[in-house]
Amino acid sequence: LKRFEEVNLFLRGIIPLLGLKSDIVYYDRKERFAGESKYPLKKMLSFAWDGITSFSVAPLRFITFLGVGVLVISLILALWALGAKLSGTAVSGWTSMMLIVLFLGGVQMLSIGIIGEYIGKIYKETKRRPRFFVEKIEG
Repeated sequence: LKRFEEVNLFLRGIIPLLGLKSDIVYYDRKERFAGESKYPLKKMLSFAWDGITSFSVAPLRFITFLGVGVLVISLILALWALGAKLSGTAVSGWTSMMLIVLFLGGVQMLSIGIIGEYIGKIYKETKRRPRFFVEKIEG
């Protein structure tokens, strides 16, 4: 554990990375002796968020996929708007405004997602986690 140079070390996530044998231990927990838990919901959610962001770039990837999704929806809406325009049932100005807003929103989200991917790679590199662990040296 000393080789991990992270400032905010998320210990519950690091232990499985070490590759040590682990198992589940079942037990009957007795009632709390005194008081109540000092972990309110806000603190538990913060702890969960730390766990997610310490080991994953999934939130950043989500933004990328959301941007692609919005772009696809705007393209589908563009086809629908073209069909409405050709059939003469289009509302004047609404369709073009919505297309512009959706398309630009999708492009922005996709761009932020791509930037997020780079930030995620930088984030992983700055943690300087060891690439492997030597269990035993022989000879």
